[in-house]
Amino acid sequence: MSDKLPLEKGTLAPGLCLIFDMDGVIVDSNPVHRQAWERFNRQFGLETTEEMQRRMYGRRNDQIVRDFFGDGLDAEEVTSRGAAKERLYREMVADRIDEILVPGVREFLDRYREAPKALASNGEPENVDFLLDRAGLRAFFQAIVNGQQVRHPKPHPEIYLRAADLLGADPADCIVFEDSESGVEAAQAAGMRIVLVSTTHGYLPGASFTIDNFLSRELIPWLAAQGESG
Repeated sequence: MSDKLPLEKGTLAPGLCLIFDMDGVIVDSNPVHRQAWERFNRQFGLETTEEMQRRMYGRRNDQIVRDFFGDGLDAEEVTSRGAAKERLYREMVADRIDEILVPGVREFLDRYREAPKALASNGEPENVDFLLDRAGLRAFFQAIVNGQQVRHPKPHPEIYLRAADLLGADPADCIVFEDSESGVEAAQAAGMRIVLVSTTHGYLPGASFTIDNFLSRELIPWLAAQGESG
C-alpha cells in the first residue's frame, strides 16, 4: 500500500473510528447560543454574565438552566425553559447553517466517508436533528447520540462509550473531536484520543492534537499516523 494512500483516500488504520461533538466542532454555534441565552434570560430579568456564558459550554440544558436559575425549579420547568431557549436558538440560526459550519467540516466528512463515524453531543435531540437535516450531514454518521439518550451527560464518559459501542469499536480505537472542557474530560475518561477544535478554547489539557478547523494541513497526516492501538 502506498504511503500516500491514507492522505489521498481519507482512510484510517483498520479499527479506528471518528466521533464528533456537535456545537463548536461541526457547527460554530457557541456565539449564537450565547446570544440566545442572553435574550432568553432577560425574559426573567436575569442578566447573563461572561462567567455564566463560560460555564455554559459543553453542558446539557438541564445543567445550564439549574446553574442560571437555581435549584428551586421543578424538573418540568427546567425542561420547559431549556426547550424554549433552544427554539429561540433554532430560529436564530435557521437561515445561517451553511454560514456557521466549521470550515472544511463537510469536505472532511466526505473525505472519510468510508470510516466509521458517530456524532455524540450533549445537545437537545431537536437541535441535533435540526443541524443534521438542515446541513445535509446525517448520512455521514453511522451512530448518533444526543444528550437525552444518556443518564450522565459530559463530562461523564457515558455518551462517548455509548457511541463507541454503537460503532462496535474499542474506546482506545476512537478519535474524538471536541471543543469544550467537559467534552475533553469525557473523552479522556472514556480512554479515547482527542483532537481539540479551537473554536472555543485554544488549549485544553488532555487533547492529543489541536486544529483551528478542518482545513488544517496537519490533521490528515496526523490521522494517517494513528495506529490501531494508539
